[in-house]
Amino acid sequence: MTLKFYTNPMSRGQIARWALHEAGADYDQVLLEYDSTMKAAAYLAVNPMGKVPAIDHDGKIVTEGAAICAYLADAFPDAGLAPTADERADYYRWLFFAAGPLESAITNRSMGFEVEPDKEKTVGYGNYDQVVEALDSKFLTDDYVCGARFTMADVYVGAQLIWGTQFGTLPGRDSFLAYAKRLTDRDAYKSAKAVDDGLIAAIG
Repeated sequence: MTLKFYTNPMSRGQIARWALHEAGADYDQVLLEYDSTMKAAAYLAVNPMGKVPAIDHDGKIVTEGAAICAYLADAFPDAGLAPTADERADYYRWLFFAAGPLESAITNRSMGFEVEPDKEKTVGYGNYDQVVEALDSKFLTDDYVCGARFTMADVYVGAQLIWGTQFGTLPGRDSFLAYAKRLTDRDAYKSAKAVDDGLIAAIG
């Protein structure tokens, strides 16, 4: 069994590396640069979008951060990160919420695009404030996406909140900060972050 991980340390590849560490997966990393190897034919054959992260697991390619997280939870069941039957609703609901409405709302706001009130019904996420309120209501009552237990959904959802509160794309709500602290205290988060921080330092 082989697992190849395509990434750049200054990218969403940090999410996938954290997921790999939570899963306890052995992997070979392939570091790519934005303006050269990431757009070269060899990598475009892996991901025609020319984006990272991507993984090649025994010849099966997975791209997109949320998909990589969900795939790894299933591919490495001994890590106990996939949802139980009772957890599936919350697991998939919030995993896709983070990949859809949350990502869109943050990206659009950072690019200066605000949804006019009369256009909210045509936009999947409504508006930025609605997204923030939905997340806040979730983590005011639950420690993790699936309630009391950490699952792989927390890697993807949590990464959005960790980065968002650190860089100001999300407000520093008490529920967000408490959730982020629970996640950044995890050994797998720390080990994955140390790898990426070391790579960034070497580049700089």
